[in-house]
Parts: sequence; structure tokens; C-alpha cells
Amino acid sequence: MNWDDPTDTGADAERLVGAVADREDQAVEAALRPKDLGEFIGQEKVREQLDLVLRAARARGATADHVLLSGAPGLGKTTLSMIIAAEMGAPIRITSGPAIQHAGDLAAILSSLQEGEVLFLDEIHRMSRPAEEMLYMAMEDFRVDVIVGKGPGATAIPLELPPFTLVGATTRAGLLPPPLRDRFGFTAHMEFYEPRELERVVHRSANLLDVEIEPAGAAEIAGRSRGTPRIANRLLRRVRDYAQVKADGLITREIAHAALAVYEVDERGLDRLDRAVLEALLKLFGGGPVGLSTLAVAVGEERETVEEVAEPFLVREGLLARTPRGRVATPAAWAHLGLTAPRGAAGGTGQQDLFGT
Repeated sequence: MNWDDPTDTGADAERLVGAVADREDQAVEAALRPKDLGEFIGQEKVREQLDLVLRAARARGATADHVLLSGAPGLGKTTLSMIIAAEMGAPIRITSGPAIQHAGDLAAILSSLQEGEVLFLDEIHRMSRPAEEMLYMAMEDFRVDVIVGKGPGATAIPLELPPFTLVGATTRAGLLPPPLRDRFGFTAHMEFYEPRELERVVHRSANLLDVEIEPAGAAEIAGRSRGTPRIANRLLRRVRDYAQVKADGLITREIAHAALAVYEVDERGLDRLDRAVLEALLKLFGGGPVGLSTLAVAVGEERETVEEVAEPFLVREGLLARTPRGRVATPAAWAHLGLTAPRGAAGGTGQQDLFGT
């Protein structure tokens, strides 16, 4: 079970199947986080590679290489940073890119680090450019130049830093400039979880939360968790509430199914917003293609909400496609909503109609 703590908030944080952590998630995750790599579920390749990096560093008596973790929210980037610190027997300092808007902000943090300390920088791609340029020298030479004064009389005072390990986390690795990315000794991309891995996550969390759950109940929750441990744990807590109020507290497949129906999370993990987008696309526009702005108006949401909150999962699930002409529903979308695609629909059997034949 693995989670991270993105700093972003907004529409996604308000959804039951949103991957962004709210205050309740952060409080619960603190108690559920695994403490070492042996407890960490999933991400097998990343765990194996990171274990080698950390063991080698301990054997040399040196600080670990700087680590860059990329991937969607909720997959475990913050958790891994804490495990890195624990495995190295070092303290950890946590901050985020949006919190560092000036080079002086970064200099204050770096100058107070202890030798071997782990600095976790979440959403590193959102750090200001001046701070980013200061970080280059700090990562490579463990030194920063502090500018004193202004104008012609300004003086650069070199400040030596103790060796430290930077763990950067990003949800958008493509926004990192190459000079920064190249300074990380180890980079890893975190993948979405398979249902079987999420079942293990649910069982472990249920045990820590003192919740009785049957294997079939765990499978039902895992199947609707969008491949994300944070969502799996959030759904588990809501199903637990339902089981305590409506049943005897035991989570079975039937109880999990009934509970998630109440919270409008269907068998594929789609919620109200996801289905609203699909229904508008299918029923109002015949499967598309339709422009994003028009689709957003049809569902009564902001354009950015549809594009950044609903669409990524629908595209990943193969229910919606982005084309130069607009958004198009796939045959899987028609099947999921139990609808029959009209002849000639863009996402149905008449795809040749897109080419005017």
C-alpha cells in the first residue's frame, strides 16, 4: 500500500475515486504507510532496483544517490521517500515545488540539512526557475552560492552543504528540464496496480483498521479502485461504514457491491462525472466526434474539469478517444452503458463514416 501526498487540490480531491489526497486521506495514510521495502506492495521492479541502490550506499557508508520518482498521484511516491530515509537511517525533510518560489527559499532549506538527510521535494516540476538553477549545483557539488546585496555591489558567497539525498516526485516528468533530470542517479516510473496487488493492499489496510473482510469483498473493492492504492483505501473506508450501519460489519462481495452502488462507483470504477461525460457523448452527440468545450457545457462542468479530471481515466480504460476532430466514444463505452451504437456512429461499427465513405 502505497500513497503519496500531492499538493494539488480541486475537483479531483472532492471525488471518491479521485487520486488526490484530502485531509482525511492524509491522516489515515500516516497510519497505514509501510515502513520498509519488505512491506511495500507492488512496483516490483522499482522496489528491486531501489533496494540495490540503498544496500550499496549503506555498504559504502555513503549517502544514497538522488532519486526521481514519477507517476500518477496515489501510487506511493511519498511512501517510498519515507522508506528511503528509514532504510538509510536518516531523517527526512518534506516540502513541495509550489512552496519554493524563490532561490532564497531553497537556500534556507538546504543550509539547514543534516549530513545524510533525505530531502523530499514533491511536485518538483512546479519549482521556480531560479530555485531550480540553484538546485543543480546543490545536487552535483553539494554547494550553493548565496547572493548578498544587489546591483554591482552584489557578492556571491559559496556555502558548502553536507552530503544529502534528494528525492524528487513528479506527476509530469515531461515538464522536468533535462539538466535537472540528468542529475538524478536513480529514476523510476511508478505504474498503476494490478487488481491482485490492490487486493493485497485492501487486505493489509483492513487488518490495520480492524475491519473484517472476505476475499471476494476485497476483490470487489480492488476492481473499482482504478489501479490506485489511495483510492482502494478510500473505498475500503466507505464500504466499512456501510457494513457497520447496514450489516454486521463483515465486508462481503454483496456488501461491497451495495455500498459502492450507494456511492455511485460502478464495476469499472467510474463515478457520476465519468458516466455523465459518457452519457452526454453517446446520447446527445451519437458517440462523437464532439469538441471538448461543447462536451463540458453538456455535462455542466468546466472545460478543465472534464479534460483533466474525467478524461484521463476514460482514455486509459479505452472508453473514450481524443481525435483531431474531437472526443469520440469507443465501442466499449456503448457496451458499458448498455447502449447500442447507431449505424454509422464514430465509435460503433460504422467507423468508415469518419472518412466520408
